Amino acid sequence: MNMNYFFIIAHTPLANALRDCVLHVFPDTSEYIVALDILPNSAPQDALHTAQLSIKQLFALPKTTRPNGIVVFTDLFGATPSNIATELVDGTHVKLVAGVNLPMLLKAVSYRHESIDSVVSRAITGGIQGVMSVAITPQQHQKFSSYDQSQYNHQQ
Repeated sequence: MNMNYFFIIAHTPLANALRDCVLHVFPDTSEYIVALDILPNSAPQDALHTAQLSIKQLFALPKTTRPNGIVVFTDLFGATPSNIATELVDGTHVKLVAGVNLPMLLKAVSYRHESIDSVVSRAITGGIQGVMSVAITPQQHQKFSSYDQSQYNHQQ
């Protein structure tokens, strides 16, 4: 069964770090996730060539393992990795999502068997739902090493 593949293009070391995190949760998906870290001061044309070659190689895989589509994730819209990624998309078989985060990737990988449009939609929803404000409250219980009546070390 063919599925969608994922290509993360981000400022170094984020792309490979995110890939490693996804593989920590889904260790059997390494063949479906490609990462390209964009180094500071690297020539965008060189990175674009590397990215185009990666996409071409994925679509040249044997029919049984060839991707249905490729979702390209990038970290920051308008930055160099995003500009490189926009050169890869065709709107049909290769789609782009900017603002990548780990919940987004985990959701996408979880639904990699679905249509590329469904995966993109689920990824964006997962990314949004993964961002939240978390209120931390202090502990409500007193800590005592032991209950000792003689020291009046008890709660009233």
